[in-house]
Amino acid sequence: MSPAALIALSALLGGYLLGSIPFGLLLTRAAGLGDIRQVGSGNIGATNVLRTGRKGLAATTLVLDGGKGAAAVLIAAALAGPAAAPAAPLWAGAGAVLGHLFPVWLGFRGGKGVATGLGVLLAAAWPVGAVACAVWLVVAKLARFSSLAALTAFASAPLAATLLAGPGLVKLSLAIAVLVFARHHANIRRLFAGTEPRIGQKA
Repeated sequence: MSPAALIALSALLGGYLLGSIPFGLLLTRAAGLGDIRQVGSGNIGATNVLRTGRKGLAATTLVLDGGKGAAAVLIAAALAGPAAAPAAPLWAGAGAVLGHLFPVWLGFRGGKGVATGLGVLLAAAWPVGAVACAVWLVVAKLARFSSLAALTAFASAPLAATLLAGPGLVKLSLAIAVLVFARHHANIRRLFAGTEPRIGQKA
């Protein structure tokens, strides 16, 4: 295996392990709320944690899930060094999203990758991440659908990457968008059916 391939694989695996930390599950259990997978949609992310009525826990989950995505990118950039920096952080970011979606500790059944994906984009190319976050905030404010906000935000990310970053970021943002859309398949059906719960509602 070439040094470049070894660095890419190491970054991917390291990002995966960091991304697989289920903060929503750990925080709700620590708060005495039981298994978040038995609440609302059963998701381990911040939107479902909000359905417990604990806004502080939901906000903390959001920050930590986003933070692990950003941390994966930044740590890979620091460890790989300048020669590998263009590729290693992107592989680590992809790994972090995969880890959140398919954590080995939870039988590969994790969250939907929204906060982690945004954290990855912010760390990898902050203008692209800022555009995605702004789109999420606007759509969430106007429509009150977390899923619709997420889908719109990640659909906008590849275009923003095309305009504001390089081809590596375009590929990463496309890959994250595909994963996020795939994990939101049930939400998409409910949006078309008019049965998707709004932010703060019970699933």
